Amino acid sequence: MIVLDGGMGRQLARMGAPFGQPEWSALALIEAPEFITRAHREFIDAGADIITTNSYAVVPFHIGEERFQAQGAKLLDRAGRLAREVAAGSNVRIAAGIPPLFGSYAPEAFEPDRAPEMLAPFREHLLPYCDLALAETLSSTAEAAAVVAAFTGTEKPLWLSFTLEDADPEPGRPKLRSGEDLADALALAGDAHADAVLFNCSQPEVMADAVALARDTLGTSAAIGVYANAFALVDDTPAANAALRPIRADLTPERYRAFAEDWLAQGAEIIGGCCGVGPEHIAALSALKARAA
Repeated sequence: MIVLDGGMGRQLARMGAPFGQPEWSALALIEAPEFITRAHREFIDAGADIITTNSYAVVPFHIGEERFQAQGAKLLDRAGRLAREVAAGSNVRIAAGIPPLFGSYAPEAFEPDRAPEMLAPFREHLLPYCDLALAETLSSTAEAAAVVAAFTGTEKPLWLSFTLEDADPEPGRPKLRSGEDLADALALAGDAHADAVLFNCSQPEVMADAVALARDTLGTSAAIGVYANAFALVDDTPAANAALRPIRADLTPERYRAFAEDWLAQGAEIIGGCCGVGPEHIAALSALKARAA
């Protein structure tokens, strides 16, 4: 079992770091990077084997087109350097966090013609600090295909992480937020020889079906992983960049660990947390790993 870290944005907010819309977690990267160092250390102290760079919001959707063109490369370099400095002298690996380029949960906003130029700075300025590339919160196969094209030939492992429909899931038939069957995404990942396929930023309740399908489809050709979010599922959930989504009060570290045990039973090997999942949850996962050793 490999333990990932948890959600960086909400952890920064809990710590009192500069945090707000539209910049989200990039605001601390711009104004107070010492908070990012502290957050990385808290996740490592909790037992994370891999930390993800604080690069999720370094896209025009969050920081604006002008700032992305003028400062994007510098901010990605900073995100990579901060993670590398924290992990120095340890066995902790660093994942280059490759975000959705045009907003989370927004497959309809994806612009395939612009994707290559937007992904290039992540490959050039972030990946050199990192041990692997982790494309996060992929809502469609088109988004995943763009990442595969951009990061092919880097000689570093490529992990693809998909976000699943969780408002009205169809039992036994997991889908991406685009409405595409997960089977289509798994076929793409298999053809691309992705080193790992993960599922993130969806409710914990929908993950087990996805893990089982991925394991059945991919066999042992790719590692399987999960890092769910702690968002409350409500009808009036605000759109990305509109407001902070509410966090579930019932998703305690103990309950999250119980979900993780189910994912492991279905064939997952990599477990961590996304939005709202903090160091206390990662510590519970680390204890689970220790007991299984």
